[in-house]
Amino acid sequence: MKFYKSLCLLGLMAFSSYSTNSFAEEKTLNVVTEPTFAPFEFVDKGTSALIGFDIDIINAIGEVEGYKMNVSSMSFDGQIPAIITQQVDIAISGFTITKERAQKVNFSEPYYDAGLGILITKNNSAEIKTKEDLKGKTICAQLGTSGAMYAEKVEGSTVSQFNSTADAFLEMEKGSCSAVVTDKPVIEYYLATTQKDNLVMLPEQLTVEQYGIVTSKDRQDITDMIASGLKKIRENGTYDKIYQKWFGNAAK
Repeated sequence: MKFYKSLCLLGLMAFSSYSTNSFAEEKTLNVVTEPTFAPFEFVDKGTSALIGFDIDIINAIGEVEGYKMNVSSMSFDGQIPAIITQQVDIAISGFTITKERAQKVNFSEPYYDAGLGILITKNNSAEIKTKEDLKGKTICAQLGTSGAMYAEKVEGSTVSQFNSTADAFLEMEKGSCSAVVTDKPVIEYYLATTQKDNLVMLPEQLTVEQYGIVTSKDRQDITDMIASGLKKIRENGTYDKIYQKWFGNAAK
């Protein structure tokens, strides 16, 4: 009888362990980002960890909603297809909310107000003073971004697209293109951290954009959870603290 009871106890323990593990798995969501978009998402050189504004935001949402966010890297242009096919649960990678994208996936409420800017070298500053001067030029941009979409609409332009914004910056410095079109805060962060005095950001902002967190149209539960979490971290002050950490002033 004792032996039988022991077997039953072991069985219950195994079931309990299985149930606990299953619950843990259910409370973990897979998040993808493209970590070459500082200060929103990038790799810490010292620890190799993924860090940035977006990373802190999605982890904060997970914390208040009781989810562990398993964040990994994926190419920017592969993220929406991965969301559509439900290979991953969430994408946060500085995604500009557009009508075209919103037909394919769900977006959260905007969590960051942004806009496109133009980066040039000082050697080109006499030739390129405004967006009108981009006509007929070769423009570098990151593949699949709103910057690339804007550049393609510039009259007579040739657009060179790269896997990362960092690659676009480097190619411009090599002389492969006349300018880079990308998100203004990314340009500002790049200039602040590299201290390169051979580069100039034009004062003109090309667009007014808003970033949203991407989820599947077939997973309204995850979309609703993101909405709830985003509201909570705005109300409890966490959002402002994260904003101050990366941008130095309170979010508006």
